[in-house]
Formats: sequence, structure tokens, C-alpha cells
Amino acid sequence: MLAAVGIYGVMAFTVLQRTQEFGLRMALGAQPRDVLNLVIRQGVKLVIVGLVIGTGGALALTRLMRPLLFNVGAVNPLMLAGVAALFCAVALLACWIPARRATKVDPMAALRSE
Repeated sequence: MLAAVGIYGVMAFTVLQRTQEFGLRMALGAQPRDVLNLVIRQGVKLVIVGLVIGTGGALALTRLMRPLLFNVGAVNPLMLAGVAALFCAVALLACWIPARRATKVDPMAALRSE
């Protein structure tokens, strides 16, 4: 949950900072789906980096956790894959909400504010 809120916050801030850019892109002919794809692609890059670092950290810390685990393997690939899939789904939703907001930018209002 904390990761989803963090990704949402970063993406919402990024969309807010780039509002004029999105307005300019839409004024020059970009479709809303193009802007949506741009923002989601940026969020997916963050998610992939987080998954790689998190999975690497989890695998590295299994040696420390092994004495504390009873009747459970320290490296459970099914559990790691399930958690990664759940994280991806939640992170995509957290990215989609600000991306959807970016598609609703009025090009004229964004150009006037510059």
C-alpha cells in the first residue's frame, strides 16, 4: 500500500509539473491516448526499477531470515512472482489515475498559463 501511494504521489507530481508540456503536445496534435501512454510508460519504468531492486534485496536478505523461518523455504519463487504481479497491478492503477488526469488537460489553458 505504501508503494502504491508513493508511486501515485510521484506520478501526480510529475503530471502537475508537466501540465504545460501535455497541453502543448495536445495542441500540436497528440491524441489523449498518446499522452496516456507517455505517462504510463514513465510509471512502468519506475515500477520495473523498484521490482528489480526489491527482488534483489529480498533474495539477498534470505540468508539473514533463514533461521527465523519454520517449515517454509527461504526462496519461494511462487510467492515472489505473486507479490511482483500484485505490485505491478497496483502500481499500474496508481500510474493510470494521474495519466488519465493528464489526458484531460485543456491545451488552450495550458498555453495561456505560459
